[in-house]
Amino acid sequence: MAPYEPATAGRSLRSDARRNRARILAAAEQVFAAKGPAASTEEIARRAGVGVGTVFRHFPTKEALLQAILGDLAARLAADTESLARDGDPATAFFTFFTSMVERSTSTKTVIDLLAEADIPITLAKPVETLRRTIEDLLEGAQRAGSVRADVRSAEVIALLIGVCQAALYADWAPDLQDRTLAIVFDGLRPSR
Repeated sequence: MAPYEPATAGRSLRSDARRNRARILAAAEQVFAAKGPAASTEEIARRAGVGVGTVFRHFPTKEALLQAILGDLAARLAADTESLARDGDPATAFFTFFTSMVERSTSTKTVIDLLAEADIPITLAKPVETLRRTIEDLLEGAQRAGSVRADVRSAEVIALLIGVCQAALYADWAPDLQDRTLAIVFDGLRPSR
C-alpha cells in the first residue's frame, strides 16, 4: 500500500521525491516509535539517508511529519481492517482485529495516539473515519454472528482498545500476560451462555 499522502494543491511528486518522502516517513516512524516526538529531525534525516533540507521540503514542521505518520498508519490500519471485515470469518474477525491492535501498540505508541485522537486534523479525517467505520463493521458482523454481545457499542470497543493498548505498551506485558488479559476482555464482550 502506498503511503498516505494528504491532498496537495493539484501537484504530484516526481518519482525520486516520492521515494524520498516514503523513506522519510519510514525512518520517522521508527525514530518516533523508539524516542517519542522529542526525537530530532536530524536523526530522522540520517536514518532516511537524506539531508535535513529534504525532510523540511516534504514536511515543513515536526507536527506535519507526525501527522503524515499518523495518516499513513491510519490508512494501513483501515486497509488491513477492511480486508479482515471483507474476507474474515465474522465470528472471529473482530477478535483477530482487537488482538492485532494490541500487538501493534506494543511496538509503537502511535497506534494508541491514533485510536484516542479526539481532535483530528483535517488531513487525517478520512483515514481515521475509515478506520472507525471499519471497526463498527467488524463489531456488527461479530454481533450478527453471535460472538459479541448485542449491547456493546463501538465507543466501548475503542475505549477498551485504548486502555488495553496503553497497558500493554507501558507495562511491557509478557506475551502470556497479554494473552490472559485479552481472554478476560473477550469473555466480557461475548454473550452469556
